[in-house]
Formats: sequence, structure tokens, C-alpha cells
Amino acid sequence: MFNILLAEDELPLRKLIKYNLERRGFCVYESGNGEEALALSESKDVDLIIADIMMPVVNGNQLTRIVKSRNADLPVIMLTALSTIDDKKKSFEGGADDYLTKPVDFDELELRIRALFRRYGRVSKQKIQIGNTELDFLTKTLKINSVITDTAKKEFLLLFTLLSSPGRIFSRTQLLDEIWGMDSESLERTVDVHINKLREKLVKSDVAIVSVRGLGYKAERK
Repeated sequence: MFNILLAEDELPLRKLIKYNLERRGFCVYESGNGEEALALSESKDVDLIIADIMMPVVNGNQLTRIVKSRNADLPVIMLTALSTIDDKKKSFEGGADDYLTKPVDFDELELRIRALFRRYGRVSKQKIQIGNTELDFLTKTLKINSVITDTAKKEFLLLFTLLSSPGRIFSRTQLLDEIWGMDSESLERTVDVHINKLREKLVKSDVAIVSVRGLGYKAERK
């Protein structure tokens, strides 16, 4: 699963963008200013940054220059209300890879994101191979011993999330938030039901989903 860092100071818009990107299968880390975004870019495994220009503390252009000085291969998309040629020139000269103006067309945004992933050679992150088990994010298919195993969309996303970080423990709340976009203790049973269904389908797999008492779940090789 691709990880996107979203830097946008307008909370309602940030939540809307995050929701729409997560619906398209991306994991989104959010920040309200450029300083927070810089810290997240250092502490998280980020594949792409989407940044507004007019942000407090550190603006989008400053953020881009700093990020690119540290990692020239981290793509950046500017998403802003500023639309003049001079505005675009400043962003591109600062290292931005693409530039979109608000209001956001989410279909176009997804196309631009995936184009940058291809350009930067990140397409391979859409596939996970562990032993005899393969997940293809693009086609949402699970193969065990080269045979496709039927999985519901949420089951696939749940397994892909766990296997994207083998050995990492995910709480039920984290999984609800990442897969279902929810954060409620009353819905944690939803995760358990999907985990049980996946375990039945992984009987012949080299992968196991392990319960960590009091903490959540992790995936590991058998």
C-alpha cells in the first residue's frame, strides 16, 4: 500500500482529501502545516507528498525544497488555490513534480499520483510476495501457490496492510481507521470477523495472522 503525506492547513478540506484518497486504496498521513509535514516525512515511510502552498510555519514551497534536498526521489504534488504562471514557476523551480489547482478533482489527482509512482519506479510496491503467497494491489488478488483465492475487498486490504509491515502489531482501532475509515470500539468486532475469514483462506499459505493479546494483530511467515 502506498503511503501519502498530505500537508493542508484547512481541516475540512484535509479530511475530505484524506477520505477520498483512502477510498482509492492509499494510506494517508495528515499534517496541518509544513513543520509537522517535515517531521512526518522523517518518521514515516512516505511514498509521495501532497502539499498546499499557503500553510503556516513552513509553506508548501519551503517544504518542497527541504524535502527534495534530503530525498530527491520523493515526489511532491502541489495542490493549491494559487493558479498564476508565477506561482507555478516558483513551485516547479523549488522541486515540485506536479501542480494541481483547487477545487480538487479526485479522479485526476489519482491519475497524477499513479503517474508519478510509475515515473519514480514505485509500481513494485503494489505487489507483495512472501513464500507461496502473493498479493497484487492493482488487481486486488490473493494467490496461494499461484492459485487465486477469492477475497472480499476489505479482506484483501486488511491482509495487504498487515503484510506491508510484517511483524508490526496493528491495533483493532488502527485497522478500522486505515481500512474502514472508522475509529470506534463498538466496531472492533468487524476486524475480528474479517481476520477469522482470512485465517480460513490462509490455511495453505506461508503467511499467518497472529493475535497479540491486548494489542491487536500482526502478520508473519509461518
